[in-house]
Amino acid sequence: MADVITLTGVAAILSVVVFATSNDIPVGEMAYQKLWLGRMLFVFVACCLLSFCLNRKNYLSFPSIVTWVLIVLGGMEAIWGLRQIYGLAVSNHSLYALTGSFYNPGPYSGYLAMIFPLCLYEWLNLKEKTERTWVEQGKYYIALGVMLLILCVLPAGMSRSAWIAAAISGIWVYGMHVSWGSKLKEFGRKYKKKLVLACIAGSVIIIVAGYALFQLKATSANGRLFMWKISSMAIAESPLIGHGTGNFVSAYGRAQESYFANGEFSETEELVAGSPEYAFNEYLQVAMEYGIPFLLVVSLVIAFCLWKGSSEGRIGICGGVISFLVFAFSSYPMQIPGFAVTFYLLLAACVIGRSKVILFLFISMMALLGTYYWKNNQYAACKDWYRSKMLYNIGAYQSAKEDYGKLYPELANRGAFLFEYGYSLHKLKEYDNSTRILEEAMTHSNDPMILNIIGKNYQALGAYEKAEEYLIRSTHRLPGRIYPFYLLVKLYAEPEYCQPEKLKRAAEVVLTKEPKVQSTAVKEMRKEVKKLLK
Repeated sequence: MADVITLTGVAAILSVVVFATSNDIPVGEMAYQKLWLGRMLFVFVACCLLSFCLNRKNYLSFPSIVTWVLIVLGGMEAIWGLRQIYGLAVSNHSLYALTGSFYNPGPYSGYLAMIFPLCLYEWLNLKEKTERTWVEQGKYYIALGVMLLILCVLPAGMSRSAWIAAAISGIWVYGMHVSWGSKLKEFGRKYKKKLVLACIAGSVIIIVAGYALFQLKATSANGRLFMWKISSMAIAESPLIGHGTGNFVSAYGRAQESYFANGEFSETEELVAGSPEYAFNEYLQVAMEYGIPFLLVVSLVIAFCLWKGSSEGRIGICGGVISFLVFAFSSYPMQIPGFAVTFYLLLAACVIGRSKVILFLFISMMALLGTYYWKNNQYAACKDWYRSKMLYNIGAYQSAKEDYGKLYPELANRGAFLFEYGYSLHKLKEYDNSTRILEEAMTHSNDPMILNIIGKNYQALGAYEKAEEYLIRSTHRLPGRIYPFYLLVKLYAEPEYCQPEKLKRAAEVVLTKEPKVQSTAVKEMRKEVKKLLK
């Protein structure tokens, strides 16, 4: 009975990733998931505490419960993905057919890759048993079926990070199962030359495979490399204490702006540069926000969990953790609350085992996390923002301003909200208020459009030098954009701030720079610039 109650609690918290979706807020917004995580974490805590009171024998351990709940959820996600591939279900992103319950195929693939080694280990273990009970027989086919479903869906996600994560964790699990370590040592003693040749051949295969994966989506890969480069520069600015919780975007924006301002960059870097919300590398993001010492402490804790788990024989659980760690090297799983909590449970399953003391400590941590999510999910405010956004989109800026003003106290930490609020004020010619709100937005967003609108505000107020300063900053933040150069042309054409030479240089950029995407907006800007030059 106690195990059933624990199973209910674990299922409640882990199923949030699959079931917590809402049509009342923008796609990709995590407020609803945080709300449900807050609720389900308390269900988890209540179930675990109740099982403490009822439990007399640990027949089904906590690691086993976590493993099988994840395997079942992985099967549900894989079936969901297959239905999307065949057009039987709608994806959550207009650009991708395959997202599962997520909003992007990347995290979806990473989630499946994390569950793959769990399935593999359970299948390998059960396969060795010659006489299986009907329960074990059922588990055998469930593990095998989910593993095959994942292998069917994973290639369609086109996530190289997930492929690598599944491959590395799968090889590790299989190697641990068949004791590759001891066999390699014995082989090395007998056949040293052959082992060296095998290592060389393996290295060549890995290099060729890595190059092929890089070329599969070279632009995307170059974009990740550039993000890591800028993130590393930002870390170097404050390596010990970081830039603070939630300050990744502002620190990244400043670092990218400084990098491009130096002028020493390649065309490829200009092409792939963007305004990312995440570092696409959780290790860099942690170091950037909290500092390198904190990253080292976190790494040691994770390493201890892996050591403890592998020494206790929880190979499948450790495989799931390894898959997550590999995937986190080039993606953002910790930025998805449900995904992050799943990782916490895997780490806990590595060390808890049948120990009630450690489980109680973990429950206490989950209670604190649940309290935080319940109180700080912002779901109600995001729902109101989603409704008000319709007014903003149709140009009803006065009505939008009134609604945004009411929501401002609750959503003052969201860059997108602050930009829309500031832009509404700009369109209503409340330039000082607009600039104040947009300056706040810059601490929560690295979007160069914020700099553009601030520049336009100053231009409207006659503060031309300040306008020029912000528009030039915009050209440095994303030099591939034509729009800020167009705004500079209009600024230099002002009778009160006539700058013929600067106007010519900015106009030349507008007329000659190749845009990322050809559009009517670019054609109209060029047409207007040609008129100004006459």
